[in-house]
Amino acid sequence: MTHLQSSKPAGVADFSVFNFDSIFFAILLGVLGCWLLWLGARKATSGVPGRFQAAVEILVEVVDQQAKGIVHNATSRKFVAPLALTVFVWIFLLNAMDLLPVDLLPWIWGLIHGDPHHAYLRVVPTADLSVAMGLSVSVLLICLYYNIKIKGAGGWVHELFTAPFGNHWALYPFNFAMQLIEFVAKTVSHGMRLFGNMYAGELIFLLIALMGGAWSLSATGILLSIGHVIAGTAWAIFHILIITLQAFVFMMLTLVYVGQAHDAH
Repeated sequence: MTHLQSSKPAGVADFSVFNFDSIFFAILLGVLGCWLLWLGARKATSGVPGRFQAAVEILVEVVDQQAKGIVHNATSRKFVAPLALTVFVWIFLLNAMDLLPVDLLPWIWGLIHGDPHHAYLRVVPTADLSVAMGLSVSVLLICLYYNIKIKGAGGWVHELFTAPFGNHWALYPFNFAMQLIEFVAKTVSHGMRLFGNMYAGELIFLLIALMGGAWSLSATGILLSIGHVIAGTAWAIFHILIITLQAFVFMMLTLVYVGQAHDAH
């Protein structure tokens, strides 16, 4: 459960430390996602689509329908709809790394590194708080951009001080405080929801793997071996739903927050 890091963190939050494993897998899977979508677009035909093309078309249509229902500005949707599609595909691929055997890639990295006991590697980027919060902060910055673009700098500042309680000078501090709390709460919950679910899933896979390890070390307790196989299979099947649902929820909240940035109070 230790990252491949640039240096040892000085505390709980050390912004000078980079998790190289999360960065590597996030970039790699981002490129893979773009390549898959490009492949689907390149092989698209006007005739009967193949299974891959049909799956891509269904995904694009679903995301586009959700974007139309939430973001009513047609000009904004030209950017927001592809953004939502990218978010879903990218986060789905990041989450799907959890379906790999928990010690497979770390074991391979240990062979390459030469020192298995100090060859740290974690392969699920969304189980890294810095990645999950980085994604949510990126969504926040996009929302701030659309707040200013749609309402104008003056209009947005006016909204910060007059909503939600009303346009009265005595209420300005309370309105501004509530606006700040709303932005912070949405951003933190957006990232923490993704991180918490994926981190918990990673821990459960590790615990299930330990069942098999305990059986192999003790050479007894056949129930541990059977439980390891049954629990691992059941959790992996259920986890397919989790990784898809978390990607969909993150995408939908992105659309909702961007849609809210277009609404005037």
